[in-house]
Amino acid sequence: MNNNMNAPGQRLAALAPRFAGMRRGIEKESLRVQPDGRLALTPHPAALGAPLTHPRITTDFSEAQLELVTGAHASVQAMLAELEQIHQVVYHELQALGDELLWVSSMPCKLPADETIPIGVYGSSNHGRTKSVYRMGLGHRYGRRMQTISGIHYNWSLPELSNDDYFGLIRNFRRRAFALLYLFGASPAVCRTFVAGREHALIPLGASGVMHLPWATSLRMGRLGYQSQAQAMLAVSYNGLESYAASLEEALTRPYPPYEAIGIRNPGGEYNQLSTTLLQIENEFYGAIRPKRVTRPDERPLHALRERGVEDVEVRLMDLDPFEPLGIGADTARFLDLFLLHCLLEDSPPDTPQEIAAIERNQQAAAARGREPGLKVELHGGQQLLTGAVAALLGQLPPIAQALDAALGGAHYAQALARIGALQQAPQRLPSARVLQTVRQEHGDDFVSFVLAQSRQAQASLMARSCPARLKAEYDALAAQSVSEQTALQAADTQPFESYRRQYVCADRLRVA
Repeated sequence: MNNNMNAPGQRLAALAPRFAGMRRGIEKESLRVQPDGRLALTPHPAALGAPLTHPRITTDFSEAQLELVTGAHASVQAMLAELEQIHQVVYHELQALGDELLWVSSMPCKLPADETIPIGVYGSSNHGRTKSVYRMGLGHRYGRRMQTISGIHYNWSLPELSNDDYFGLIRNFRRRAFALLYLFGASPAVCRTFVAGREHALIPLGASGVMHLPWATSLRMGRLGYQSQAQAMLAVSYNGLESYAASLEEALTRPYPPYEAIGIRNPGGEYNQLSTTLLQIENEFYGAIRPKRVTRPDERPLHALRERGVEDVEVRLMDLDPFEPLGIGADTARFLDLFLLHCLLEDSPPDTPQEIAAIERNQQAAAARGREPGLKVELHGGQQLLTGAVAALLGQLPPIAQALDAALGGAHYAQALARIGALQQAPQRLPSARVLQTVRQEHGDDFVSFVLAQSRQAQASLMARSCPARLKAEYDALAAQSVSEQTALQAADTQPFESYRRQYVCADRLRVA
């Protein structure tokens, strides 16, 4: 934090009165799949409303990729309770429609040919068409298979933080992100359909065709996941709002020859992408964490940040935990609160191009080889054992856990920290290790069989819990309202889409007058 207190303990004491104002929320992505583990090719269920305008149930890249969104909550319990309710609504509707499941792994199910993976459909309004064309562009740029990877996004805020406070937190988060991949990565294997026709360094797991890396924690966050050669050219600085905004604006306005070759439209007049720049829009930038601000209708996110500052941060590197029915457990969520506060409280010197490159190397090493004995990461200009660095981090968190428990009541944070700390002492119990052990020992090396079993177990667990009639009535009303809002948007449009698109991607929309 940027203040005159030079000791984290003093900063913690000064920050503690604000803990009751801490807010966190979740965006959770999951693929809809058929009972045999193949991607569902059905439309978004009409009973769940219009994904363009529904506040809690939408879609991510694919029409088959549900995104469940909680509000911002004052406690982990309340956040997970709402996430459970959304799941219950979705599972009941899926059961009423047929036999589809929610895939509980970050790495995708059995996928069809790339061009047949359906992208999200959002209606005929200019806003809705923009979302679909953006996804079409992602497919052309990176392939549709990559976009079916799913995860947990954790949105977090604390009152009275400045832009500099948030960016200091972000810099420290990036420096220590390898610890989260080690502790919570849960995607060390993938169905062979994901890498069909692609160059990769994965090796088969038995004779089933499952591909994996033996020490991997998170293939999702490694070179097979949200990575691109084009974005590797970016060295985005997080030394402040203006340097961050300038880096993104440059990527959003710089033409990129391979994307110019794709073109805005194909010969038949259909749209290929929103623009030919390095990034179509801000969300295309794949970061482990990013600053956010709620946007106004048709406002660009970068403009919102520049005009009104950072509102919260979005943690984007968390895998779905296939052993948790909701994809994330209370201990993990509480650990994220502790981790983010630690990143806020510690000194956060400016980043440099050299450090940015080292952070990328650490992420790749932790994702592909995180549990490898003797693996080292680059820290403070030298090298340290990854396990030693994680142990040192865990050793700095107890005072924060004690302060949070004192402010919020109970001993939830201290208990969560103790349980997660025990994992560090027993790496065979880490989620990534458990996935491989369970695939081998209980499913004959068959990754799809494992995920299907966990998916059915999650469904059964959530369907067995009480789903009151009032909850169904509430979500029926939300669905109906979302359809009405989408219809109204479509009826209100008078501007031709091409004119709307040109205005939306105009560089002036990124800046504050």
